[in-house]
Formats: sequence, structure tokens, C-alpha cells
Amino acid sequence: MAADQSGHEEAAWVSLVRNGALVAVVLLMIWLAFNADLPALETLQQMAADWGLLGMVAFIGLYAAVAVTPIPVTIMATAAGVLYGVGLGSIVAVIGVTIGAWGGYWLARVLGERTVLRMLGRYRGRIEGHLSRAGFEAICMMRLMPGIPYWPVNYGAGVFGVRQRVYVSASLLSIVPGQVSLVAIGAFAASPTLLTALPVLVSWAVVIVLTVGAYRRWRSVEAEA
Repeated sequence: MAADQSGHEEAAWVSLVRNGALVAVVLLMIWLAFNADLPALETLQQMAADWGLLGMVAFIGLYAAVAVTPIPVTIMATAAGVLYGVGLGSIVAVIGVTIGAWGGYWLARVLGERTVLRMLGRYRGRIEGHLSRAGFEAICMMRLMPGIPYWPVNYGAGVFGVRQRVYVSASLLSIVPGQVSLVAIGAFAASPTLLTALPVLVSWAVVIVLTVGAYRRWRSVEAEA
């Protein structure tokens, strides 16, 4: 196990899952680059359109499954932008990641505090300290702040006494801006034009403003506690 600066250890299997997933993705991309005849972007978008509602439901299910695990959700959000554009892609991404975040919350309750504390590893001190004093504000702040993955917040909220109603409402409020900003990047990557660049700039500006506001609100609640 690897210890962080605060002395908490990260569960070995969590580290293995995350690192193994990263290695697997890199190897898959290398293999595809040299061996697979990948469809053109327009073909992938047409396939998504042909699958219609069934394809979106499948994508949402895959996104939810990824969001439950320590695997970063960024690639799923940007893929939603590539396949569905900013508008529909944002809806699909928000639904998928919200279901996954809710699933992670209940998975943590099933696993129990002892197991989850080991899983949180280097995030334990930060998550526990924030959530124990300001549940709603802390969730909003950590959802918006770069560098904090979704899964420690999901699991931490499940075992540190955050009520489900508070958790869901705070997650919905804070998940939307970040997901839209990532989806917008995917849409821009698929079609780099001034029209697709505008949502990227606007959404990231909104994320920055909301992050600062959420951080200030959290600090004020912390000071009052």
C-alpha cells in the first residue's frame, strides 16, 4: 500500500484497479492505432443516431457503471459530446454520472465504513474533514473543484452521515456545470468551429465562477461550525 502525506494508506486493490484500467486503455489505444480499421467520426455519429434511444440508454448505463468505479469519468463525458453534441450529450452525461454517483453512495453503505475508509486512501482525510462539518456545501465544492474525482465523494458521502436527500440535491446542482464543460470539449473536438468553441468558453467560465462561489460558501459554513 502507498501512504500519503497525512499518513493514510490507499487500499492496494483500489490502486491496482485504477492503474490497471489506465494501462489497459493505453494498450487498447495502441493496438487500435496499428491494427483496427476504425470508423470515421461521421460514421460513429451516424451509428449513434441510428441506435437512437436504445443507444443512449446503453451509453447511460455504461457511464453509470464507470462512475461507480475509481475510473475517471472524463472520457465518458467527452465521448458524449463527440457522439451527441453539446445539448443531447449533456443530458445523457448528467443522467449517467448521476446514476453512477447515487450507486456509489449506496455501494459505500453496503460495504461499510471500515472498507470504504481503506478504499478512500489518500482522499480520506480531506473527504472526512469536509463532509463531517458541511455536507451540502462540501459536496458542491468538491464536485466543482478540479483534482477531486467523483468516486471518493460518492463513497465518502455514503459513510460519513450525509443524508441521501442532501447528497442527491447537492450532486445534481454541482454535477451539471462540470459535465456540460466536458461534453462541450468533446463536441468541439468532433467539430472545431467557432460555434462549438463558444459553449466550451461559456461553460468553463461558469464552472470557475461556481467553484469560487462554492468554495467561499463552504469556508463560511466551516467557520460557523
